[in-house]
Amino acid sequence: MVIETERLLIREMTEYDFEALYKVLTDSDIMQYYPYTFDDTRVKRWINKNIERYQIFGFGLWAVCLKETGEMIGDCGLTMQLINGQIKPEIGYHIRRDKQRRGYAKEIFFDNMNSRI
Repeated sequence: MVIETERLLIREMTEYDFEALYKVLTDSDIMQYYPYTFDDTRVKRWINKNIERYQIFGFGLWAVCLKETGEMIGDCGLTMQLINGQIKPEIGYHIRRDKQRRGYAKEIFFDNMNSRI
């Protein structure tokens, strides 16, 4: 599955995304609301968990890549989370710090979803 927006390509993660995703998930500012810090093992688990989610649910967090260069700059998508004792869908994204404040999240979730509804 690949979704194309004006500036981005959104695709399933693979193990080859480790280095790019490591830069995002090990940034303490980006991950400040997580109860633990990420290391190599946790980043690998993150990727594998999302690959598993694609197979189980047909969705998960996807790789966010710049269309112009193919560079992965983060992840985005939908996951099922336990919230107040109930499993509910949660929309989320993580964008590498040097690529933030450029409207990518808006482009992913609002502009793209409006064109698909």
